[in-house]
Amino acid sequence: MIAPLVLPLFATPLGIVTVPKAEDLNPQLADLFVQRTPRDRPPQANTKVYRGQDDLFDWPEPAARALTTEIFRGVCSVVETLNAFDPGQLRSFNLEARGWFTIVEQNGSVPAANYPLTAWCAMYCVAAPEPPESRQDSGALRLYESRLGTMFQDATNSVMRVPFTPSHYTWRPVPGQMAIFPASLTHEIALVRSAGKLIVVTARVRFVAPGQQGVGRW
Repeated sequence: MIAPLVLPLFATPLGIVTVPKAEDLNPQLADLFVQRTPRDRPPQANTKVYRGQDDLFDWPEPAARALTTEIFRGVCSVVETLNAFDPGQLRSFNLEARGWFTIVEQNGSVPAANYPLTAWCAMYCVAAPEPPESRQDSGALRLYESRLGTMFQDATNSVMRVPFTPSHYTWRPVPGQMAIFPASLTHEIALVRSAGKLIVVTARVRFVAPGQQGVGRW
């Protein structure tokens, strides 16, 4: 019998970018974020997690400016890899972005979310404690599969090979690395079970082509 043709339809991209010289940049970022974290928080605030305002890309500090450049460069590299652009076409687009830092302490987590009016989400890891041997998912970024939620599962489709596997995906944040994925993808940061702090920067990014209209406000 002739082998069937099987196509990977509806694949979801996940880009992993390593930021150069992160070992020098990350300590500066960690100090800056700690300085910008208020010591006095409202009584009802979650003391295990602090999320900054989404104006990080407007900060004047050199470390923040350097990170902004690397995040934008990383997102553009992934987008350019995924698209059949003409030379220079991507540079003609106007990049719009919002970014913030999040500090997650032991026994803290970030609830599931996705972002409307946004094309791409980027998450950069500044610092991450080693996970305990018993829970390798400590502080992991979980990306939730939703496309196959209504599919009946039996013995023939529950163990399919990648990229057809109908399951969620976990990426463990590594200092100096950045995960880039569609912003419509529901994601969360799992409970941090180790001592220490997980520090990440999240970016919402979209591109506006020349003459494009109808892009809503953030």
